[in-house]
Amino acid sequence: MKPTYSALVFDLGNVLLPFNYEIILSGLDRIEIGLGEKFKRFYRTNYELHRELECGKLSEGKFLEIVLGALDNKLSKEDFCELYSNIFTVNNELVRILPALKKNYKLVLMSNTNGIHQRYGWGKYEFLKVFDKLVLSHEAGAVKPEPAIYKAVEAYTSAQPEEHFYTDDIAEYIAGARLLGWDAVQFTGNGELFTEMDKRGIRY
Repeated sequence: MKPTYSALVFDLGNVLLPFNYEIILSGLDRIEIGLGEKFKRFYRTNYELHRELECGKLSEGKFLEIVLGALDNKLSKEDFCELYSNIFTVNNELVRILPALKKNYKLVLMSNTNGIHQRYGWGKYEFLKVFDKLVLSHEAGAVKPEPAIYKAVEAYTSAQPEEHFYTDDIAEYIAGARLLGWDAVQFTGNGELFTEMDKRGIRY
């Protein structure tokens, strides 16, 4: 017997919105040759700054101060925010089925993200209005795969864990959902996701 789903939960980055960090590096190199590589090295060795921003432990102001300092203040805060955030494109084939899914299920977006990307990057997309709820790490105070962010989704849906179907491109985050009793599949492409949804009788 197929389980009964009441909530469908989607990741944002590289599921609904593919992104490309190379755009940031190229933009920085247009300001000064080598600035992109400098940023990449700094970001890789200080990745905790990114995580702290995503879970709301680090303010945007402090994050920008640290990052721009590492870039020798070669650009303004505004210019950096624009460059840092204009990295997204839309997965139109997947976005197109959201209104049909909404007719039968609660739709929730659960994303590790930050306020800069939200305001300057992905927050402009109209399809986000289809979702019943956006559960965002910097607002929830937790990042995937921490249980608290999944529990924030459950607090909204008021559904049993097994009533949630979730897709994310990162295997670790899928594992976190399964530990809590969710049904979850790693996103590897639209066709594969549609096949998994068909198997479960999810109507779209």
